Amino acid sequence: MKRMLLGLVCLGCLSGCAVTSEQITLSHQPQDNIAAIAGADTVGVNVTVKDERPDMSRVSRKKNGFGMEMASITATEDVDITIRKAIEEELRQRGFKVGSPAIVSVEAGLTRFYNDFKLGFFAGDSVSDLNMLIKVHSKDGAQLYSRQLTAQGIEKNIQLMTGDNARLALNDALKNGMTKLFDDQQFIAALLSAAK
Repeated sequence: MKRMLLGLVCLGCLSGCAVTSEQITLSHQPQDNIAAIAGADTVGVNVTVKDERPDMSRVSRKKNGFGMEMASITATEDVDITIRKAIEEELRQRGFKVGSPAIVSVEAGLTRFYNDFKLGFFAGDSVSDLNMLIKVHSKDGAQLYSRQLTAQGIEKNIQLMTGDNARLALNDALKNGMTKLFDDQQFIAALLSAAK
């Protein structure tokens, strides 16, 4: 009986203020200790991100202790802007010139950037998914690169299904997505090939 009561108390804690909507500020910290890439300083890059998510109004929803979706969690900044800034920061870290005059373009079609809360008996997890199609085009329109990029971020063992835990998992998904993209040597080669 005590275990059941304890479980119900934990479920209640997990729900937090589930009926109140919340806004969160998402951000990206560029990778540390990244050396400039030889030749990157000769490549001007233009970055565009198009938000193609079916529901662009929110990035998560709070849940109550029984797993029912409740109030919306929204981002203070449009997520396409946040992701564009993240890509641009990572490009600058590697020595690329961002903006005009651009000789190559990076285009991202964002289809998912969302956090879902997963219930557990004593604690839950905040799980975020990022999914976008990345394309690189030369100045004359030739496609140099294409990749469906997926990444996940997790904040484990949470007690509250609130905006702060959603923010941590979403930021983690964005960080993991940028790591995957910029560790892809074909992506870097496509950018550099525009200068040849």
